[in-house]
This record gives sequence, structure tokens and C-alpha cells, in this order.
Amino acid sequence: MTRVLVADDHAIVREGLKRILEGQEGIEVAGEATNGHEVLERVREGGFDILMLDLSMPGKSGIELIKQVKDESPKLRVLVLTMHEEDQYAVRAIRAGAQGYLTKESAPGQLVSALRRLAEGRLYISTNVAEQLALDVQPRNDEAPHRHLSDREFEVFQLLVAGRSISEIAAQLHLSVKTVSTHKTRILQKMSAASVADLVRYAIRHRLVTEPPPAR
Repeated sequence: MTRVLVADDHAIVREGLKRILEGQEGIEVAGEATNGHEVLERVREGGFDILMLDLSMPGKSGIELIKQVKDESPKLRVLVLTMHEEDQYAVRAIRAGAQGYLTKESAPGQLVSALRRLAEGRLYISTNVAEQLALDVQPRNDEAPHRHLSDREFEVFQLLVAGRSISEIAAQLHLSVKTVSTHKTRILQKMSAASVADLVRYAIRHRLVTEPPPAR
């Protein structure tokens, strides 16, 4: 029996996922978590084979959470199920230790197939993501600037272009305002950008945001 831990901060999403998996032979939803701290608590309790993880939850979340989960429980398989399109986070998630990546637009059958593949010890990624991972091992001089950002810088970049303020980002990522400001400075330098507006235009052009940020 494959025991699954479902981590998502929306109750309706968790209930929907449980209904999809009800009656699926060999798969059991054995636990739930609503934020990053609960994820780590459940992982430390043990007894799960796969963590089905939303990247955007209160508290610790995203790529850093995947890394910590894999550090504490290397054998636990991680399937990312998120609203973020592949171009935004998939390669970073796989490099951080996830074994699969699905968007919430995927069909229920894809979710079941993904869980079964992970249970067999295999990856579940698209051809596009596999190609990007293959390209990562080859030296390239024309690589897009955002690929030079660290995982934490990329996370801050995503929040900046989503219209979050420095203080809001600091609160969400549990960092100091000074640390976030330093990340912002480095991001602007690495991206050769003069302002957050430049970052927004870049993000839209490279499909790194799902929708334009709200007017402030």
C-alpha cells in the first residue's frame, strides 16, 4: 500500500484530492498538512511513502521546503502538485529532490499515474522538463538570466513580480526585511534590471508569471 501525505492549504483542494484517490487500488491518503510547518511535523512522524506537495502554502514552502524534506527523509518521494506552470518551477523542484511535477490543471488520471510511477521508484515529468534537465548539464553561454538566480532568489523574484512588497515577502518567507532587500539587489544585478517593473516585463515575456500583478 502506498501511503500518501497530502499538503495543501486549501481544504476544498485536499477534499477533492482525497475523492480522486478514493478506491484507487494500492493508494491511501494517510495524512494531511496545511502549511510548511505541518509538513515537516508529519514527515518527522514518518509512515508515508509519497508527499503530494503544493509549492505555495503559508510558512515554509516552495523549493526550500522540498530540500528540507529530502534532507530529513531522503526515501520519501515528493510529487509537486501546484498552480505554477512548468516553466516557473519544475526544473528547480526536480533539482531540489522532487520526483514528479504536475499542475492543478492536470486530469485526475494523470495524478493517479504520477503517484503509481513514483511508487515504482520512477520520475513523473514532461518531455519539456526532461529536455531542460538535460540541457542543464551542458555548458551554455546564452542561458536566460533568470536561470542564474539561486533558488531563494528565484522565489523572491516570483513574489516581487507578483506585486508583493519587501515586508510582505519577508513575512511570507520568514526572512528579515534586510535579507529580502539584499536578495532584491542581487536579483536586479543578475537580471540587468533597473527596477521591479523591468522584472515584471521580463517575467511576462518569459512566461514566468501566470497573470500580471495587481495594480498597487
